[in-house]
This record gives sequence, structure tokens and C-alpha cells, in this order.
Amino acid sequence: MHPKHLKTKTFNYGDSFEAIKLSKDLSGLDYLKGMQNGEIPEAAAVSALEISIHEIDFGKANFEFTPQDFHYNAVGTVHGGVISTILDTAMGCTLMSTLTKEFTFTTLELKVNFIKAVTQNTGKMIAVGKIIHAGRTTAMTEASLIDESGKVYAHATSTCLIMKKAQ
Repeated sequence: MHPKHLKTKTFNYGDSFEAIKLSKDLSGLDYLKGMQNGEIPEAAAVSALEISIHEIDFGKANFEFTPQDFHYNAVGTVHGGVISTILDTAMGCTLMSTLTKEFTFTTLELKVNFIKAVTQNTGKMIAVGKIIHAGRTTAMTEASLIDESGKVYAHATSTCLIMKKAQ
């Protein structure tokens, strides 16, 4: 690529390993609130994409981003991987917000439906997470990516494994 076509993006991110270490003694909600208030580094992946916490509470983790050109794919819309990332983040953190300090989770399966194209003209987008079912070892979650008027642009479901934290 010719240098005149290149843009530069820099970003700051926290120490992921420090965040993981801090999570060992915190409930999921306390961990997420620590990220929200800047006491705990947020995940580098969400920092790179400029995704941020919109709202955190027990059983609720909503994230937001404003589409920019670095989110785009080759056909001029926000890349499906970016949309999948924010939806996965909202679903996982919604589940995490309900877990005690002894437990963590991992995503086993993720399904995303892309409903409407997301572009810079769409404005701020919010991924709203919800728990469909949470048992002792598995959970099912969902999230919708909406604009500020509530119009849905994408919807996802996920199956998660709930497990004891490694000591």
C-alpha cells in the first residue's frame, strides 16, 4: 500500500495480566465495576476497538462504541468481527456480573445475526446483554446491538461454561 493511503491509530491499554490477577479475589460485578471506574485495566481487545462500558449492574452489562473508519471492512460497513466482539463482550460480562468470586466463565458457542448495516452515520451503538438461563455449569445469554433510538442492528446468543477459578 502506498504510504499516502495510510492512517495511524494509537491507543493505550492496561496490563491484561494485572487485571487477571486482580480478578482472583473479586466477584464478577466488583471486577467489572473496577474496570468501569478505572481501578482495573479493561481488556486490551476492547480498548483497541474503542468499546467502553455503558452500564454495569448485577445481571446487566451494556457496552458502547461509535463506529469509525477503522472499524470498517472492505465494503464500507462496520466489520462483522467488531459487531461480534461487542455483542460477545456484553453477553459474557452480563453473566460475569452475577458470578461470585469463586467462579468464572468461558464462551462455548456464539451465534450472531446481522440485521442492518452499521456505518459511521449510524451514531453511537449500544450492546445490551441479557441472561436467558444460568445453571450451575452452563448459561445461555443474548445481546442486541441497538442505536440510541432502540433500533436493532444485530442480535446474538451465546452458550457459556461456568467453572471454578483456577487457584
